[in-house]
Amino acid sequence: MSLFSSPWALVFFVGLILVASLSMVQRRTTVAGFYEGADSHGDEPGLWTLVLSQVTTWIFARSLMNSAILGYFYGVAGTLAYMAYYLSFLTGGYIIARLRDGGARSVQDWLGTHFGATGHITYNIVVALRLLSEVFANLIVVGMIFSAAFPATDWAGTGAIVVLAAVGLVYSAMGGLRASLRTDVLQMAVFLVVFAVALVVMVTGPEFSFSAVFSAQGVHEQGARPGWVLLAVAFLQVFSYPAHDPVMMDRGFIANRARTNASFLHAFWISSLCIFGFGMFGIQAGLQGAAYQNELLGTWAVMFGPTVYFLIAASLLVSAVSTLDSALASSARLVVDEFRIVPRTVGNGRIVMVAFMVGGALLTLWDNKTLFDAVAVTGTASMFLTPVLGISFFTGRVMPRWSYLVAWAAAMAGAAAYLYRDSALVGALLAPLPVAHKYDQLLCICVAVLIAGFLAGLLGVAGKSKLAGRAGA
Repeated sequence: MSLFSSPWALVFFVGLILVASLSMVQRRTTVAGFYEGADSHGDEPGLWTLVLSQVTTWIFARSLMNSAILGYFYGVAGTLAYMAYYLSFLTGGYIIARLRDGGARSVQDWLGTHFGATGHITYNIVVALRLLSEVFANLIVVGMIFSAAFPATDWAGTGAIVVLAAVGLVYSAMGGLRASLRTDVLQMAVFLVVFAVALVVMVTGPEFSFSAVFSAQGVHEQGARPGWVLLAVAFLQVFSYPAHDPVMMDRGFIANRARTNASFLHAFWISSLCIFGFGMFGIQAGLQGAAYQNELLGTWAVMFGPTVYFLIAASLLVSAVSTLDSALASSARLVVDEFRIVPRTVGNGRIVMVAFMVGGALLTLWDNKTLFDAVAVTGTASMFLTPVLGISFFTGRVMPRWSYLVAWAAAMAGAAAYLYRDSALVGALLAPLPVAHKYDQLLCICVAVLIAGFLAGLLGVAGKSKLAGRAGA
């Protein structure tokens, strides 16, 4: 009998990770360390601290499961579609470089300069939703893993969520962003080792074939077609997607320009390879004719045996832990530095962390457990930034406030339309579509959001130019 066949092995593994993370956190922290990630000497983080922190917070548990699930249903097209979102490291690096060129210290800073309080509030609403979805989705994966590990115990999933949320909150609140950066390095190192072993065992197995994986069509009745549609969606969202992610944006302003640029390039290729590698677990499950059970967890347990299944589950749990602390650190900075609701103290940052962790945990009670929906909804909501930033970066002109509000309203309406796509009203609006798959609906919504945003922006810029011309005359 394998040592890893007992579900308690997962409990022991998570306990070790949490204890190790707690031991790395400094008992005393400064305000600069809590909000900016500076060490005790006030120095910025090193290159590979930034790289590993970026990677581990972006290949989090939800992303790994999404990649595997999309690979299972739509074959290589599904996994490539999700991997395309990791082009965000390139587009995000470009956005940060342009913002820093203009002297901005954050996206909020840039929006506030051009759109005042309107820019701050509208953007921060989207960011707050993103952070809550981060906490919610990673806790959901934790619950799934322990529910599958202890099927006879009704409260196993809920209990695991509560415990991991509590311990994760403790060490996050102790050190803020500095603690997140320090523990991300440890957690990412553990993840890479565990994940690499699981991947090697799978690809060297007698039933694995690279040619079969790269030509896989998935188990969905429409085959790979929805996966290719989702790839088109990813390309539409990938410019704005990183700009609404506070974890990525926060890490773009805490080191010098050269170090920041290099960290984004390294994070891109490392995370892309990890996401595709994990997607192959889902593709392989589909090729072997496995049934879709409990987000593939039950399927993997049968397919790979206890040792490999333990490694897969362990990698998911490590990624969940590493993302929670980053999301909490960003939530503290959002409320304290950007909303400026309370003074900039460590104590106030900790109170904010508690609020976001409780809010994310409460969302796990929500009936909708479709993990990709959180990505699709917040990704669609972020698309107002594509015309706002794109027009400014490529024409040198900034749209007026009314155009900005139209773009923002269109994006929020699009996000709501996808979230409530099964309602009678949205169903009537989407009824003319020739194909009813949800990704076809999402693609049409994204196109409509971009058309509305760019039209409002270009009309606004043209109007400002005309007024300026008249004033000059």
